[in-house]
Amino acid sequence: MNYEAVIGLEVHVQVKTASKIFTRVGQGYGHAENTLTDPVVLALPGALPVMNKAALDAVIKAGLMLHCDIAEVCKWDRKNYFYPDSPKNYQISQYDQPICNGGYVEIELPASSRNVMGEHKQIPLTRIHLEEDVGKLNHGAHDSLVDYNRAGTPLMEIVSEPAIQSGEEAYAYLTALRTMMVYAGISDCDMEKGQMRCDANISIRPVGQTELGTKVELKNLNSISYVRDGIQHEIKRQIAVVQKGGTIVQETRDFDGIAGTSQSLRSKEEAHDYRYFPDPDLMPVRVDDTWKQRLADECPERPFDKQRRFMADYNLPYTATSVLVPDLALSDYFEAAVAASDKGQAKQVANWVINDLLRELGAAGQDLADTRVTPAHIAEIVKLVDAGAINSNIAREVFAETFASGESPAAVVNRKGLGGETNADELEQWCRDAIAGNDKAREQFIGGKESAINAFKGPVMKASRGKANPKLVDETLRRLLAEG
Repeated sequence: MNYEAVIGLEVHVQVKTASKIFTRVGQGYGHAENTLTDPVVLALPGALPVMNKAALDAVIKAGLMLHCDIAEVCKWDRKNYFYPDSPKNYQISQYDQPICNGGYVEIELPASSRNVMGEHKQIPLTRIHLEEDVGKLNHGAHDSLVDYNRAGTPLMEIVSEPAIQSGEEAYAYLTALRTMMVYAGISDCDMEKGQMRCDANISIRPVGQTELGTKVELKNLNSISYVRDGIQHEIKRQIAVVQKGGTIVQETRDFDGIAGTSQSLRSKEEAHDYRYFPDPDLMPVRVDDTWKQRLADECPERPFDKQRRFMADYNLPYTATSVLVPDLALSDYFEAAVAASDKGQAKQVANWVINDLLRELGAAGQDLADTRVTPAHIAEIVKLVDAGAINSNIAREVFAETFASGESPAAVVNRKGLGGETNADELEQWCRDAIAGNDKAREQFIGGKESAINAFKGPVMKASRGKANPKLVDETLRRLLAEG
């Protein structure tokens, strides 16, 4: 019997705000334990929550980016449970009136070749709601200590429909979701810092069956690759259990991404009764059209929309857009360089950004924000090559100088005397000498072998010490060969 997987993801994303969701105390990562706390975070008697509007702005913006319906009214609920990382013994969350409903995440599936765009698919969402994060338990050999620095950080929970069918689809979903959140400035989504966390609910069923199977939850997945690998491992495990005549048990399992194994953490035979009820200390929130429109105007272009535009407007290949678009700063840098040059030179601009700038940044261990090469510098070097002032080999030498010093490409060319050879008579003599020195190649070219012309170009470039413009060399050689 053939089986198919049915997967739903619950993704928690920490919202990047200056302060926590219900208090002015700051939020952040890497601070000394229990220094980002106050009476509200620690739930001391008499401390009351006050809503952080910036957190609401962020979740509404996320909903707009993900095509959600934004609720006219949402409310806050208490989710009651006891655990040491929750000092109130309840979590302020949203139950039956979340702020965002429906929507979808557009994903791209792997293609047969890296040079072509893969199939695109929409993964429907159930809801997005806003809640407060909890603290963190640090387990030692003989004790467990609680750090409440994370408690109270604004946290979005993005819940998908059970519409994902494989680990690869889950990987594409999380990649697209993270890119979208970073684009909109909602979160940095650093999984190592806990800014993005994912639980996967996985079940299998015979192909053609509509009823869902018993689901197993995978937790503690701290990288997108581990989510993909954990799902693939769990699908195989469940199929093996069923094929041996066993029964899938509803449980929570822990996946070890390094070892590629999982183990049971606890059974989930019954659903928890969190005894939700409306929080009496927080008023419901009404979101009017003016508020939504303001945030819609702040939303950036969605990444896949930008990729399609780059391919259509700039005639860039898919491979180039796949490098430029996922990085918002890099795609903005590219467009600034195109704006400073000529739209018809977009391909050349992209090549310099992707091949040369990124290579130099990598070698220097720098980020884009650190570089002295401005978008205007990229545009300038493209123009110099296009105008025949320098050839491509000289241009790379010039670029290296600009990268190191920040000096403009034109200034480097003038200072080092790297300008292309402009003496037409001298260039023609070099070409005549090259032709005269290779009768075999001349006869082959005249006989129709197009590639034979390359045999003349090396001697010409050597005679010019690499300064001759390749385009003019090619044109001059062809004219002389045609004249016989």
